[in-house]
Amino acid sequence: MVSLTLSIPDDLKKKMDQHKIINWSEVARQAITEKVEFMEKFQQFTKNSTLTEDDAIKLGREVSEKAGKRLKKWKRGS
Repeated sequence: MVSLTLSIPDDLKKKMDQHKIINWSEVARQAITEKVEFMEKFQQFTKNSTLTEDDAIKLGREVSEKAGKRLKKWKRGS
């Protein structure tokens, strides 16, 4: 197994120290594993996509704008 050094803010370390029963190395290992698995699934899902990064950004902005309009409309109706 390989070792990894991780830097965290002092205030976070103080909070972690209040929970000594938790194996923080295992927590980090699980989080990294989950992120890697997610990225592998994402790559598999998008491997045949012709959507460019610019297209994805444009689409995301359009979705956000439309969702914002729906939310405003919904809030006015409640």
